[in-house]
Amino acid sequence: MIYQSAAEWREAKGKRVLLFGMSGLGKTHVSNMLREGGGWFHYSVDYRIGTRYMGELISDNFKREAMKVPLLRELLMTDSVYIASNITFDNLAPLSTYLGKPGDPSKGGLAIAEYRRRQEEHRQAEVSALLDTPHFIERAKSIYAYDNFICDSGGSICEVVDPSDPRDPVLTALSGNLLMVWIKGAESNTADLIRRFDRAPKPMYYQPEFLAEIWDRYLTQNRLTPEAVDPDAFLRWGYAQLLAHRQPRYAAMAENWGVTVTAEEVARIKSPDDFTDLVAQALERAR
Repeated sequence: MIYQSAAEWREAKGKRVLLFGMSGLGKTHVSNMLREGGGWFHYSVDYRIGTRYMGELISDNFKREAMKVPLLRELLMTDSVYIASNITFDNLAPLSTYLGKPGDPSKGGLAIAEYRRRQEEHRQAEVSALLDTPHFIERAKSIYAYDNFICDSGGSICEVVDPSDPRDPVLTALSGNLLMVWIKGAESNTADLIRRFDRAPKPMYYQPEFLAEIWDRYLTQNRLTPEAVDPDAFLRWGYAQLLAHRQPRYAAMAENWGVTVTAEEVARIKSPDDFTDLVAQALERAR
């Protein structure tokens, strides 16, 4: 870890942190608070994925759909309209829409082969966006004079690294430049995340082997063909299993590469000073 003690963290002129954990536990909220409080550069991995690495794929998908509408087709063919993604730190819907959901095409589902292809595109993009982090640390300092840097990682970071491998290239690059901080949820958080997801299922990234396992199991248990799967029903069914699948991977990342704070502690943060205190406490606990 780049900070070996709470004292070293508090005294550091440049504080550099990467937050990881399930979406919905406070990563983006804390990152926004630090940015708005002044003195912190906010790097969003998902935003980088959706703009730098998958932006063209997303906009091309929009155009493909627009070409099905005669009026929009005519306007596109004559360069009379411009279609682009309006992705933001707080609205990643264009990225989620592109990832899509597998299943019945009449319900908005993708063929499983196409779904897997887009999942692989996301994996490559996420790895690239994570490896861009040191570059953005330097940019934040040299261009904008930010000493403090917060990396707001995506919930799927644990799916694209091997936390048990001490030579994992992504984790090696990240831990050499930032303090890795896991926001750990409790059982109550898990139940709340599941309820929220059940109300509005959204596309997710799955590790390929895990996706193959739950997809085959879902088809077998429900005696369905791939084309008959209700996309939202599959995502709802798989979400709780995804949470359970990710938990030990996050834990290994924290144990081998960083420190842990709880979602309850994060919810009490009101200022950058509170964040500094919480990370200091996490470093003390890790000693």
